[in-house]
Amino acid sequence: MQFDDDARLDTSEVQDVRGSRIPGGRATVGGGVVGLIALVLGLFLGVGPDQLGLTDSGGQPAATASGLAQVEQNCRTGQDANTRDDCRTVAVVNSVQDYWDQEFTRRGAGYSRSPTVFFGERVNTGCGSASSAVGPFYCPDDRKVYLDLGFFDELRSEFGATGGPFAQAYVVAHEYGHHVQDLMGTLSRSQDGRTGADSDAVKVELQADCYAGVWALPHARLRSRGGTPIATTTKDESTGRPLITRLTDADITDGLDAAAAVGDDRIQERFQGRVTPDSWTHGSAEQRQQWFREGYRSGDMGRCDTFR
Repeated sequence: MQFDDDARLDTSEVQDVRGSRIPGGRATVGGGVVGLIALVLGLFLGVGPDQLGLTDSGGQPAATASGLAQVEQNCRTGQDANTRDDCRTVAVVNSVQDYWDQEFTRRGAGYSRSPTVFFGERVNTGCGSASSAVGPFYCPDDRKVYLDLGFFDELRSEFGATGGPFAQAYVVAHEYGHHVQDLMGTLSRSQDGRTGADSDAVKVELQADCYAGVWALPHARLRSRGGTPIATTTKDESTGRPLITRLTDADITDGLDAAAAVGDDRIQERFQGRVTPDSWTHGSAEQRQQWFREGYRSGDMGRCDTFR
């Protein structure tokens, strides 16, 4: 996965609160055993910590920036994105949101941009207070994506994924899939309160995987057209070139591997030694790969109807 070295990154789409002191309240999801329980239950790459009641009842607001402003200082161009994990995430956020902005416009709708919040250890959100143990998540109450960048190391060390830049991109694109669902009303309509392979919770997560694949396809198509941008490929306005200039089969394999690593069956087998489908909230490794592939092969969000 490669970005145009000369592209300008829009850091306004990321709020960097790493190093901030969280004012008031307490995070009710901690590390150690509590965090492990959260992972086994499947609150991973999902929608808000409130989904399992793991919130701070005080409803504290999100933390404010500590003045470190690492992203604004260090992430200016595509070249930075090619060398730093945080800048790469900024670039992916820019690309994903540009894509959905174009897609919503094409469909005669309006897309509302959502910031990603970089945090460390814990953060207060519109959905409550959460720690890094819950993994990346989207909060529909404040319409923000929350991400501790240390998660990408855990994806390799704790969950056995191969990693790689596109594994990170898949995670970000999945979370913005939830934002798309929120804008379309899918999240508010999909709350049957159940767990299990046929629950709304699983269908919501699989659809977000499919949307991640939909976003990825146009960038891979550049290879077959000699690097010529196509209509749905996001471009940097300052250069007129695609922000993502290379996306290979190996990148897609890394993304599929990451999707499988966070399947409910893989997580349960790894952490509790048995698979219990009745408690699934995100879908199996096979299902997650299947729906990412569906989006990636079709490039059509209409093919992502996991509820049908």
